Parts: sequence; structure tokens; C-alpha cells
Amino acid sequence: MTEHLLHPRIIESKDWATILFVLSFMLIAVTRSTNEGRFGDFMNLLFSDKYSKIYRDPTHLKSTFTIVLFFVQAISFAFFIQLSLSVFGSASKTDFILYIQIVTFVIFFILSKYLIEKIIATAFNIEDFAAQFNLQKVTYRTYIGLLILPFNIILFYHDTISIIIPQVIIAMLLIANVLIYLVSIKNYQNLIFSKLFYFILYLCTLEIAPYFFMYYLYTKGSA
Repeated sequence: MTEHLLHPRIIESKDWATILFVLSFMLIAVTRSTNEGRFGDFMNLLFSDKYSKIYRDPTHLKSTFTIVLFFVQAISFAFFIQLSLSVFGSASKTDFILYIQIVTFVIFFILSKYLIEKIIATAFNIEDFAAQFNLQKVTYRTYIGLLILPFNIILFYHDTISIIIPQVIIAMLLIANVLIYLVSIKNYQNLIFSKLFYFILYLCTLEIAPYFFMYYLYTKGSA
């Protein structure tokens, strides 16, 4: 008598990712239709500084345009983090619970960092500088988040991904962040040099230390 062993076939669902991708493009489409001129200037940010000059007032940081695209940015970056972990063999790209944890951490990290920046800026009496500098960073990082969204879709639905691809994208993101700081320093050099000590303290405390500790915790946990 032949004994048959039945092994359950586990099929990981990708429906949740499809919903989030569709939601992201819907939010982008609604934002574009309600702010056509501003969205056009925003998408040309890589080739023109018109957007930065027109929307440099810190009040734009709390506008519906910025808030909606912030959530799209968070969705995009969370996908990229999970996809990178998947390629490096540390996670599954179809793990919905893990994605929720990552996107929650991304939103919490950004908002916590923003609130701490506000507190420090108030303590050092550099609110105007911090608000303008933060708006510049938010603008460019949102732009980067939108740019990598199509790559996330391709990487998510492609079964075989070379480890080189996320490495190249991560390298480009690091370079882009350095360029963002250089552009911001150039645009606000007079304001920065007038408060150079506070800027250096601000940079070390809020722009270098958090990422250093995150990298340290990740490498320690992977060891």
C-alpha cells in the first residue's frame, strides 16, 4: 500500500500590495487634478528650481498637497525597505504584517524627528531657519519617494531580483540625500552662516545621529 503525504501549498497573497499601489496612484492623480500647476512645477524639480522658489514659505509644509504626498512617500519608502530586506534574505516581500510594521516605523520616525526639530529650533530660537530647511528636505525626499514608486512595482512583481539592483538604488538615494543637503545649504547659506554653530549642532543631532544609530542597531541585530 502506497502512503501518500500531503504537503500544504502555501500561496502568499500580493493583493494587499496591489491595493496600496493603486491607492498611491489614486492619491497622486487626485493631487495632480486639484493642484495642476503646483504639481507640474513639482515634477520638474529635477530640472528647475521654480518650485523651490515659489513654495518656499514654511506654511506650505502643512498644506494638503504636502501631507497627501507625504503618505505616498511613506508607502513608497516602506515598500523599498521591505523589498531590499527581501533581496538581502532578511524578510519576505509579501509579508503584510512586516510591511505594516515598516510603514508605521517610517511615519513614526519622520514625525518624531520633525517634532524634535521643532523643539530644538524653538530652544535655539531658529524656528524660521529650521522650518525653511525642513521644507526643502521634505520637498526633495517626497520627490524621490515618487520616483522610486514605479521601481517598487517592478521589483515587487518580479520573482528574481539581482542584489545589485537595490544596492544601486540605495547608493543613488545616499547620493541624492547628500545633494539635497548641498542644495539646501546653497539656498540658505546666508541664514546658515549667521547661525553656524546651531546649524552644526542641528546637523549632528538630527541628521546624522538617528541614521547612525539605525544602522548600528540593524548591523547588531544581523550579527
